[in-house]
Amino acid sequence: MGKSREIQKRMKAVGNIKRITRTMQMIATSKFAKAQQSAMDSKPYTGALFDLVRQLAGAAEGVDHPLLGEAAEGSRELTLVITSDRGLCGPYNGSVVRTALQHIRASASARDGVIEVVGKKGAGVLRFNKIDIGAHHTQFGDKPAFDGVQRLAQDYIDRFAAGEIGVVRVVSMKYFSVGRQKPEVLQLLPFKADSVDEGQTTGAESTPLYEFSPDAAGLLDHLLPAAVKAQLFQCFNDAVVSEHIARMVAMKSATDNAGKMGHALKRKYNRARQSQITTELTEIISGAAALE
Repeated sequence: MGKSREIQKRMKAVGNIKRITRTMQMIATSKFAKAQQSAMDSKPYTGALFDLVRQLAGAAEGVDHPLLGEAAEGSRELTLVITSDRGLCGPYNGSVVRTALQHIRASASARDGVIEVVGKKGAGVLRFNKIDIGAHHTQFGDKPAFDGVQRLAQDYIDRFAAGEIGVVRVVSMKYFSVGRQKPEVLQLLPFKADSVDEGQTTGAESTPLYEFSPDAAGLLDHLLPAAVKAQLFQCFNDAVVSEHIARMVAMKSATDNAGKMGHALKRKYNRARQSQITTELTEIISGAAALE
């Protein structure tokens, strides 16, 4: 009897876990739908802005802009690592942090530069690897607002223009589709228009001739910071969507595994119970036979 009761307790625990993971899967699915809509809505704007800046930068010959310049040799590099605050999202955080560690260990400028991180999970792993964190941004959560991202991007632009940092790179999860996400290292500053995906541009093959009004330098002063902010915001949006997908898949897998374990425990319980019933019947029959 004790063995069957123990199995019953395990069955109850597995059932509770299954209900929890199924609920978390449903919540992740709901959040994913909203985050995906936000990420997809911002892509046309980001792509059109990048395409415009690329064409203007190519047409404005002789115009020099600080955000388009090459990084000074020996300048400090700033690396921003975007992870999540919560776990239970499969390999999401591990993939991003591994990519960040590979980049930091492979690049002396990144290793000797400034490391900033978004998300508690990434901060914990980096501290465990004895990497100094210059700033831990906790204000974004899983619903990054453009105002907050814009302030962060403007801070990077100001520090880059002042010569405090020479390169800004972002390590985050890139969202391509529901079935494909990939960690990447993206150069945010100095601005590189060719770093944008083909799917984010309008695909113009030739550079048109422009008559600038106001002048090209004035236009680039306005459009380049806007493009940098839009790119960083897209990185945050892609990271949030990828996190929800990873959690949705992980919770579905956990729910399926809990269901399989529940069925296995049910069979084990039935066998244990049948064994107990057989033993009891044998004892009854043996006792009745002894009385004859």
